Amino acid sequence: MTGEERTFGVALPDWRPPHMPGTSPMNGRYVTLEKLDAQAHAAQLFEANSVDDGIWDYLPYGPFEELKAYREWVMDVAESRDPHFWAVRSRGTGLAVGVLSYLRIDAAVGSIEVGHINFSKSLQRSPAATEAVYLLMKWAFDSGYRRFEWKCDALNLPSRRAAQRLGLSFEGVFRQATIYKGRNRDTAWFAAIDAEWAQLRTAFENWLDPDNFDQNGVQKSRLADATSPILVACDPAI
Repeated sequence: MTGEERTFGVALPDWRPPHMPGTSPMNGRYVTLEKLDAQAHAAQLFEANSVDDGIWDYLPYGPFEELKAYREWVMDVAESRDPHFWAVRSRGTGLAVGVLSYLRIDAAVGSIEVGHINFSKSLQRSPAATEAVYLLMKWAFDSGYRRFEWKCDALNLPSRRAAQRLGLSFEGVFRQATIYKGRNRDTAWFAAIDAEWAQLRTAFENWLDPDNFDQNGVQKSRLADATSPILVACDPAI
């Protein structure tokens, strides 16, 4: 190469790959994340999910009309290490009310994704839902991962809004990225990196603090107001 300056990324002489996710529960104030298990979770999740079939619209599977079919699905995916599925158990009711996972786990480069997010109506738009994602993000960055990803169907605007509210920066849309349920999917990409984690952790902890909610459970400050200054790129679709 002549006539051009040769440039390279930042050297990482002390980089060591983090370990893969384990099975120990992750405990929060509002929820506990437990490794997904058919016997422990399938019946409660099926009941919670039965309120609204719309929660399956942007997932490549479901809805499930019978508990037997759902239990078989849980038994199958619970054995997987990637995706690595978790059940969300409400500490208030003691019931399993949602599912999410790690996936596309590439420990060699420190990248991990959150996905397969399927929150029942009782979990959606609650501090518990926010805390469920926060617990996965916290474990990932505390374990040494450098990058935490979120991807969704580009037409799924609620998911795109959620990613940005949670402090994950918009990175673009991959056109015709995949096909599911016989439909095309353009995929919107979001991510946070380890350099942003300290600020994000403070934002989450302040927002999740019970003092941030009045006696009716209404938030006093918005999480998006704390995370928006951390974003390096905003989603033009929202």
